[in-house]
Amino acid sequence: MIAFVRGRVAAAGPGEVVLDVGGIGLTLQCTPSTAASLRVGDEARLPACLVVREDSLTLYGFADDDQRIVFELLQTASGIGPRLAQAMLAVHPPDDLRRAVATEDLVALMRVPGVGKKSAQRIVIELKDKLGPPVAIRTAPHAGESAPDGWRGQVHAALLGLGWSGREADAALEQVTPLVGDGVDGADVPGLLKAALRTLARP
Repeated sequence: MIAFVRGRVAAAGPGEVVLDVGGIGLTLQCTPSTAASLRVGDEARLPACLVVREDSLTLYGFADDDQRIVFELLQTASGIGPRLAQAMLAVHPPDDLRRAVATEDLVALMRVPGVGKKSAQRIVIELKDKLGPPVAIRTAPHAGESAPDGWRGQVHAALLGLGWSGREADAALEQVTPLVGDGVDGADVPGLLKAALRTLARP
């Protein structure tokens, strides 16, 4: 599994970038805003997701881990493949998508090319419990609880968005913390999220 790609920006276009990683040019599909934020010659680190098909291997790159998590969650809805998921992130940041789904704002969802009214209704029905509310308006911790930050905050927020309770999310974080070791800054958030979900799935 590829969690991120780090390398020198060799080229950047409207919908993709090429990173020189150890002398190998890797093309990552990304949103126009992500591509526009990169400069040729600079070092970049992009969270990534490799989509495997029978006839292709496509690498998608993201501005941050939250975009990657939402990208993967969007594809759990029927009819949404990686290209449409990326198009949705190109039109709406992750929190705007969460807000549109949570408030059943079909008009906002239909601003995405390829999403009609029926598709928007299906997205709301299938993703409302998975995406959860916008991060900015999620409930603050109760008295005596500390707000998780860094990788812990991202994994915790993702678990809440997937429907687990705060207590279950905290327990899962404790289980996966030993996997991080000393590399806190470079923690593999998507990998840790999957590990946390495995602990919650145990009977």
